[in-house]
Amino acid sequence: MRSAVLSYAGCGEYNQNQYHFLEACFLCQKPLGHNSDIFMYRGNTPFCSQECRQEQIEIDEAKERSWKISSKKALRQATESTQKTSSSPSNKAVRTGTVVVA
Repeated sequence: MRSAVLSYAGCGEYNQNQYHFLEACFLCQKPLGHNSDIFMYRGNTPFCSQECRQEQIEIDEAKERSWKISSKKALRQATESTQKTSSSPSNKAVRTGTVVVA
């Protein structure tokens, strides 16, 4: 991890040698200029350009899709194993559906 010396007026030694999250682009690590635009994502993640920000959004969306697919597969497998291990006669109604947890 990089370290940076910050010298904000009136802050004294408190901020010296601490990394500041707005110092570099989260994706490409390009230094962020003091008078240039900073593109934020998910609250406190800085990017140097719309392109870097969009690339991170696409990476996150791909991870979320992958997670949802694996969650659905695990749920399906759990449901199938529960149905297979049930030794009682099947005179009960079974509901199937999607469970979403946030």
